[in-house]
Amino acid sequence: MAAAAATISTALHLRPSPPPHASPLPAMGSLPFLRRRQMRSRRVAAVKQDAAVWTPAPVASFGPATADGSLVHFSVDLSDATDLAASYTAPGQYLLIRVPGEDDLKPAFMAIASPPGGAAGFEFLVKTVPGTTAEKLCGLRDGDVVELGAIMGNGFPISRINPPDEAQTVLLFATGTGISPIRSLIEFGFDADQRADVRLYYGARNLQTMAYQDKFTNWESTGLKVIPVLSRADDSWQGERGYVQDAFLKAQNISNHFCTGAVLCGQKQMSEVCLFSLFPILLHIILFCVLQS
Repeated sequence: MAAAAATISTALHLRPSPPPHASPLPAMGSLPFLRRRQMRSRRVAAVKQDAAVWTPAPVASFGPATADGSLVHFSVDLSDATDLAASYTAPGQYLLIRVPGEDDLKPAFMAIASPPGGAAGFEFLVKTVPGTTAEKLCGLRDGDVVELGAIMGNGFPISRINPPDEAQTVLLFATGTGISPIRSLIEFGFDADQRADVRLYYGARNLQTMAYQDKFTNWESTGLKVIPVLSRADDSWQGERGYVQDAFLKAQNISNHFCTGAVLCGQKQMSEVCLFSLFPILLHIILFCVLQS
């Protein structure tokens, strides 16, 4: 669910050697360390949020984001909260959101799906989880009011793949609601049309559970190739099957491992599997990893 963006609180910026400006790549056994770092950052963020000011925002639009209704898309109006809107400056940033009157539920961490610069409001993608704020969010209607915390995180460090010659290949991996910050990144722009190879591997069970299909044409017009990967596709599906890392490993086609960037956004298990799958092949990558619970 989009609330899983809680762990976006520490995006990992890993740049292996030998590029002279790179820092050493953590060892394969460092994933438990990354989890511990994640947990510490969550606690720090929660403490900070306790003293934060909550900003009320009316729901401006609401509706299913997938054919089966398993994901919900909604936007909030920030015309009366321009300071909050202006504080969102980088794709990959997130915030806490709560529903008034539901004090017994923990606020949900939500990645912002719309790109920075939209002064009118924020957009979100959420999957219901029983007994959580996400479930309440999936029951919203136009005109309902939610409360937003402060913008958190630094977002994706796009400067690390700029100018485009620094990363002629950029690989994007997303599953489920992990497409939210990826959508923000794509629509904000990172000069995809000036790069040789930009791919989005986007995983879902089937087309009925895949959000933002109506945006694929526009996304591809910016210079990237969208590769849907379905784990439970029916017999009519002619595209990639299985999991996003499987589709990538089958294709590979990395022209220069020293000029490659990767962004992973999705379930923790997918991200970890991708990390283990990509390390032996992309030995010299600029890796931004966002792990979601």
